[in-house]
Amino acid sequence: MEEIITVETKVWECASDNCNCWVRDNFKNKEIPKCPICNSEMVSTTKMLQAVDNHNKSY
Repeated sequence: MEEIITVETKVWECASDNCNCWVRDNFKNKEIPKCPICNSEMVSTTKMLQAVDNHNKSY
């Protein structure tokens, strides 16, 4: 079985207390994203996550 490699990853977290949505920075759909679940503001932070590459910038 392959070892899962985790790295510190930039993410955007929903600022709403009623929503726990987050999006990887390299999967966001615009420079400063809105929450895709509740449309609230999102704030930049980091999480330890499995490495996933996405070099496509759609915004």
